[in-house]
Amino acid sequence: CTGHGVPGAFMSMLGVSLLNEIVNKHNVIQANQVLNELRNEVKRTLKQTGKEGEAKDGMDMALALIDQKNMKMQFAGAYNPLYLFRDGKLHQYKADRMPIGIYIKEKNSFTNHEIDLKPGDSFYIFSDGYQDQFGGDDGGKFKTKRLKDLLTQIHDKPMEEQRGILDR
Repeated sequence: CTGHGVPGAFMSMLGVSLLNEIVNKHNVIQANQVLNELRNEVKRTLKQTGKEGEAKDGMDMALALIDQKNMKMQFAGAYNPLYLFRDGKLHQYKADRMPIGIYIKEKNSFTNHEIDLKPGDSFYIFSDGYQDQFGGDDGGKFKTKRLKDLLTQIHDKPMEEQRGILDR
């Protein structure tokens, strides 16, 4: 979400509240439609019209809807992708390059990716927190390539072990 501290917390609370309403009250169950509705509601709630000088608060998001019975997943992303490991290979499902909120190059709809799942698949959705984390010997950002390399090295380990590695 836009900002740190109070502004980010406010946007997170707004996003969770709106998501609950969209999914539970309005029964929207298609991943891209959830993001479309969320974008519309954020713009309406924050009175975003795109005028000069107006706040451009918003959020990035990765959303996966899983149908375990039929082994299918829908994915839609606002800047944040989905990584799927199948048979040791990384498959990336790209997010749309627009946020949840007002955006000058906004498309009519977020993309809905439909994915057939197979036993043994591992998938990852995440914020930009890992890539943007500073540290290491050089004190620089972790970056996307290093995150992909790390996930490629650990994706076949038990999830609890992966969590420990990612936390470190």
